[in-house]
Formats: sequence, C-alpha cells, structure tokens
Amino acid sequence: MDGNGRWARRQGLRRIRGHRQGSQTVRAITTECARLGLERLTLYAFSSENWKRPKQEVDFLMKLLREFLIEEQKEIMENDIRFAAIGRLHLLPEKVREALAETIEMSRGNRGLVLTLALSYGGRTELADATRRIAEDVAAGRLAPEDVDEDAIAARLYDPELTDPDLLIRTAGEMRVSNFLLWQIAYSELFVTPVFWPDFSVEMLHRALKEYAGRERRFGGLLDEK
Repeated sequence: MDGNGRWARRQGLRRIRGHRQGSQTVRAITTECARLGLERLTLYAFSSENWKRPKQEVDFLMKLLREFLIEEQKEIMENDIRFAAIGRLHLLPEKVREALAETIEMSRGNRGLVLTLALSYGGRTELADATRRIAEDVAAGRLAPEDVDEDAIAARLYDPELTDPDLLIRTAGEMRVSNFLLWQIAYSELFVTPVFWPDFSVEMLHRALKEYAGRERRFGGLLDEK
C-alpha cells in the first residue's frame, strides 16, 4: 500500500496525514472485497524495514494500527471477516499485540473474507524463520533431511493456511515486490498503478480484478490449444 507519504506531500500535509487517509482506503477496499466474495486479502501494512523510519512516524503508525484494530471490530464482524496477522509480531508494542489478539479471537468463527495484515513482516525473514524451524526439527529428529521439500517449507511459514495470491497489486507506480510474500507470489499476476494508496478506489480495484480475469495463467506450462 505505497504512496501515503507522497500523497500527503502533494497535498501540502504531514506524512502522518497520508497514513491516516490510507487507513480509510483500507476500510473501503476490505469492505468491497468482502462484498465481492473474495476468499483472501493480504495487506502489507508494516514491513520489517519500516522500523528504520523516524521514531515519531513509527510511534504514530503503531498508534494508528491499534486504533484501526479497535475501531474496525464492528465492521469486521458485520462483514463476516476473519482477521489474521503474519510477521514477527513479538516486536510490536504490547498494546498493539493485545488488540491484534482480541480481533483475531473475536473473528475466529467468521466464514467470509480472510483479512491478513503483514506486520513487522519481510519475505526474507519469513523464509529465514521457516528455515530455522526446519533445522530445529531435523536436529530434534522430527524431520529427516531427505524430507525437506516445498511442502515442508510451506508448512513452517508464518501462516501455512495462507494460500498463494492470485493477484499482487502495487500502488504508487512501484515496479518491485519489496520483500512481500516472496515464497507465495512465485506465480502471482501483477497489477501496477501510478495511483497513490490513499486515492486507490473501489473502481480501481474493479479495474485490477477485470484485467486479472482476462489474463491466461500457465504456471510454467502450456495451455491446451484445442
């Protein structure tokens, strides 16, 4: 969800205003995805690299995250959304972790859209953590080295139930994956728009989905030409 800061600068506002406006976009897009009947939506909300940002901005983002979790609980339940989170969550402030745990638990029985926030997340750290767990299991005799395959790795990612995304949307014209779901997006289709995240509308979401629907996915193979 790129472009919050740049959106704010273009408006002559502080960066934190862009983040707050971006949270409104999260609400609109999540609600629409739930209405459309999509199975999963994963949002890259705070990367492992974002900890390097100025402390004032990080503190605001953590405060905004906690507020969002609390304020959106009613919408989550009304839209039958099941909430989840991935990343090195233990690094988040205690009050944020408490709000996360509460939202996850209260929505556990919902059967609609699964909304996952990637927080304190990095694709490389996820793979490193999965590899560490494999090494521990091999050392403990729970896993044989010859049994280490793609399934063994996938089972030790932050959320083994997180299916591979069909579509990866990049806002603000960014032409890179930025350490996001490196394992899972191996065959994801890409949609890049110059629009900053605060201006990413429901209409733009529909455009991305329509373009995706018109693509041919071969996963390295060939389509049946008959």
